[in-house]
Amino acid sequence: MPRLFGTDGVRGLANRDLTAGLALALAQASAAVLTQGRRAQLRLAEGRRPVAVLARDPRISGEFISAAVAAGLASSGVDVLDAGVIPTPAAAFLIADIGADFGVMISASHNPAPDNGIKIFAFGGTKLPDDVEDRIEEHLEGPNLTPIGGDVGRIRRFADAEDRYVVHLLSTLPNRLDGVHVVLDCAHGAAAGVSPQVFTDAGARLTVIGADPDGLNINDGVGSTHLDNLAAAVLANGADIGIAHDGDADRCLAVDRDGNVVDGDQIMAILAVSMAARGVLKDRTLVATVMSNLGLRKAMAANDIRMIETKVGDRYVLEALNEHGLSLGGEQSGHVIMTDFATTGDGILTGLHLVAEMARTGKTLAELASVMTVYPQILVNVRGVDHHALKRDDTIASAVLAAEGELGDTGRVLLRPSGTEPMVRVMVEAADQATADRLAHALAGVVRECLAL
Repeated sequence: MPRLFGTDGVRGLANRDLTAGLALALAQASAAVLTQGRRAQLRLAEGRRPVAVLARDPRISGEFISAAVAAGLASSGVDVLDAGVIPTPAAAFLIADIGADFGVMISASHNPAPDNGIKIFAFGGTKLPDDVEDRIEEHLEGPNLTPIGGDVGRIRRFADAEDRYVVHLLSTLPNRLDGVHVVLDCAHGAAAGVSPQVFTDAGARLTVIGADPDGLNINDGVGSTHLDNLAAAVLANGADIGIAHDGDADRCLAVDRDGNVVDGDQIMAILAVSMAARGVLKDRTLVATVMSNLGLRKAMAANDIRMIETKVGDRYVLEALNEHGLSLGGEQSGHVIMTDFATTGDGILTGLHLVAEMARTGKTLAELASVMTVYPQILVNVRGVDHHALKRDDTIASAVLAAEGELGDTGRVLLRPSGTEPMVRVMVEAADQATADRLAHALAGVVRECLAL
C-alpha cells in the first residue's frame, strides 16, 4: 500500500481521494498521536485540553474538509481554534504564537481547485517528521480517543488570527517600502485578504490582481504558476515589481519592471547578499536544493557565501537550516524559508523583504537580480525505466562523465531517480540553451537504452 503522506501532507482530488471520512479519520489519528508522550503531558499538566489551530485556503472543498477535521479533533478532546481562510505560513506562525499543541491546514497549495490537501503542523508550527506521519498513518484504524462530557473539545473562531499575522509580518521588516510600486497577484487564494493589507501598511504603492476568490478560481490562470498576467499588469501600470503568490501563499516569485521573471534562486541570491551585508545571514550560509541553478552557486561563491545542498523538497531545506542553525534557504520554485521569522516557507514574508531591499538600496529589481547569472537549464523526464539501477550502470556513469568533461565549469549534470515511479530526471545546465538541450536529450537516450523495463 502506498504511503498516504506525500512530500507536503496528504493530497488528492477532493471528495474522491480526500473524502470527509478520511479527513475525520486523519484528525482523530493526529489527535491521538500528537497528544501522546511526555512532552505533550508536560504541556497539559495543568489539566487543560489540547489546543489545535485549524485553517484553510478558499477552495470550495475546504469548507466540508475543515468541518470534518474540526469534528474529528473535537470528538478526540481537542479544542479547535478555527482561523478560517489564511495562508499556510500564517497557520504555522499562529501555532507557535499562541503555544497551540499542533495545527492543521487545509490546502493543495498551487494545485487546481478540484484538489485539496491536509497539512499537519507540530507544536511550534513545524512540519511533522516522517516517523510521526507514519505513526499517524498506522493509527488510522484506531483506537481513537473517545472523551465524554466536559472532556470533549470545543470549536471556536480564532477571531484575531489575521491581525496577529499582519503585526508579525510588519515587525520583521528592516525598513519601510515607501516609494516602490508593487503589483500583487494573490492567485485568488489565501493571500487575498492579508497580503494587500500588509504591503499597504508597510508603505508600498499597490496594484492588486487575483484577489477575488470564489472557491473555484484559485490558481486558475493566476499566481506563481501563471506569471503572464502579472508581467502584463506590471507593464500596463508602470510598476517597479510584480509579486506572485500561490494558492496558500507559501511561495513567492517576482517579475521586474520590464516583465522579466525573477525566480526563487534569484530571490534567494538577493536576500542572501543583503543579509550578509547587514550581518544577519547566519554563518554566511545559504541552504538550497540540488536543483538550484549553477548561477546561484557561482553568485554565492563570488560573495563569500557558503552553500549547503539538500535533496529536493522544502522539508529537507528546513531540516538543514535547523541542523546547522542557519537563517535562509529555499527552492527555485519560490519556497523561501527565513528562520528568524518563520518555521516554513512564507511567500508574503519573502515578498516584503524583497521589496524592502529595493527600497533600502534604491535599486531596481533587475539591478539586484544581476548579482546572479541564470544558466540555461533543461529537465528531461525519462519514464518507464528501472530507476533503482541508475547508480549501478557503468555506461550511464561514463556518459555523465563525458558530458561533465565537455561542460567543464560552465555547466552541470544531475541525474535523479524518482522516489515514487519508474522514472529518471535528467537535468543539464550549460552556458547556452542549445548545449544544454543537446546534452540532456543525449543523456536521456542513454538512460532509456540502458534502463528500459
